[in-house]
This record gives sequence, structure tokens and C-alpha cells, in this order.
Amino acid sequence: MNKSQRGKITIPKLSKAAFTLRAQINAKWPKRDKSSDGWIGDTRHQARPSDHNPDASGWVRAIDVDADLTPKYKDQSWDLAEELRLLAKAGEKRISYIIHHGKIASSRMNWKWRKYSGNPHAHHIHISFTKSGDEDKTPFDLRSLDK
Repeated sequence: MNKSQRGKITIPKLSKAAFTLRAQINAKWPKRDKSSDGWIGDTRHQARPSDHNPDASGWVRAIDVDADLTPKYKDQSWDLAEELRLLAKAGEKRISYIIHHGKIASSRMNWKWRKYSGNPHAHHIHISFTKSGDEDKTPFDLRSLDK
């Protein structure tokens, strides 16, 4: 640590892509349950590498979105996770990976869902973003969910 870095506090800031996606989800489901939402890592997250932890510049590149989007159709969170997976597979470079209901999708296996052995994320969708989303607040194309 050099002299100019001493005492400097980096304020966490949510990736603009994450902020935009969360705003789009809130607009589509304004009365959704948000009790499992989050973006900054808790003590458990801070003990290990996590996209919920700020990087050296303060960027946090993950959000959790509660699975209860609507009381009428409980599986709609899976539809949202699938929509995001398909967007990433089609070339959306701001999404790094998605975890939901014990499955993960990432570019590692061409965005195919595969078993995830960590926290199953049954109560929320975990969405991680790439560095390209830090300053990119372009809305995500979620039109297929309107059908």
C-alpha cells in the first residue's frame, strides 16, 4: 500500500448492468417478494471470492433476485433464469453466469444448464456480470417474458 492509498475507502458500487436488470425486473414485477434480494456480500461471502464482494475499484458484479416474482405462478423465476441464459448464449456479453435451483449456466459449457454443487439458490436467482457491464446500462432484451 503506498502513501496515497492509506486511509482511502472504496465505496461499493453495483455494476450498471446489474442495476439496470434489477430495475427492469422491478418494473415487470412491481409487487414481487424482495426478501431474498441482495447485491453486497455478507460475512460468509466476504470470507471467500465472490462477485458479491467489491473488487479493488469498488465494483460489485452480482445480484440475487427473489424467486417469488408473482404469487400466481411460482415457477416464473425459472422462466426468468432461462431467458437470461438464452440472452447470454445469443451473445449478451454482460452476463457471466446464472445459478438457480441447483443448476448453473455459463459460457464454460456453451450456456448449457448443469448441476451446481454449491448453494442451490432455491429462494433466489443469482446473476453474475462481467466487467463489460460495469459502465453499460443498456436495457436487457426481456421481451419474450411479455408473451
